[in-house]
Amino acid sequence: MSRQSQTEVAVLGALSVEPMSGYAARRAITETLGHFWSESFGQIYPTLARLEADGLVTPDSAGRTSGSTYRLTAAGRRRLADLLREPIPSAPPRNGTLLRLFFGAHLGPEACADVVHEARDRALTSLATMKAIRFEVESDPDPNAVYWLITVSAGEHAARAQLAWAEESLAMLAGLPD
Repeated sequence: MSRQSQTEVAVLGALSVEPMSGYAARRAITETLGHFWSESFGQIYPTLARLEADGLVTPDSAGRTSGSTYRLTAAGRRRLADLLREPIPSAPPRNGTLLRLFFGAHLGPEACADVVHEARDRALTSLATMKAIRFEVESDPDPNAVYWLITVSAGEHAARAQLAWAEESLAMLAGLPD
């Protein structure tokens, strides 16, 4: 699946939840999907224009796309389902924390411990965020809520794994000479 197709999934998926403007789609992608997916703002509006040209979305206001609320068409729903069935592309990870720690001998144990503490703090924040999202989603009667909870659960597991890794790493670093 190409980068362009991944952007289509994000935009079509956001519009599948409810019709929204380009700005609202951008906000939904950032605030909701942003816990596990990032999308370039510079790609969202051109993607909306392309999806409209392809008949996959339609603006509510006749002939005017600026500020329009976009809706998925039947073809757009089919395209989203087709894209979701495609194999998931693997992407090489980019983890600045691990990059720094791999070359940690140049920093020393104390500076590396600071890097790990920051990672632990991010994991704690993420876990608190996931808890709040879980509470909100569990009280949502939307039939999609079970699928949303699956992604929340993945975030919770990742944060707990990050916390366990941080504690283990801090113990290893504490045993090193300065």
